[in-house]
Amino acid sequence: YEVGELLELFQWKTHEEIEEALKEDDFREALASEIADVLVYLLRVADTTGIDPTKAVVEKMKRNREKYPIDYWEGKAPSKFNRPE
Repeated sequence: YEVGELLELFQWKTHEEIEEALKEDDFREALASEIADVLVYLLRVADTTGIDPTKAVVEKMKRNREKYPIDYWEGKAPSKFNRPE
């Protein structure tokens, strides 16, 4: 639910509209509040399940480096159609 509220702040907005909104204090306050809500829930889930969020991020980044090596992907957007074998 909280993630949905965060995404609603950006839904249907163009990149330019988001850039403009980020200049507004009210928008930034709402964004900070929703980010805090999502982060609190995420940390509660991690704590409840015994998952170390820092370790999970480090491991995910390692897998991403292996899956998307910089020398192959630099300057390219990954898609299921252009992954190396």
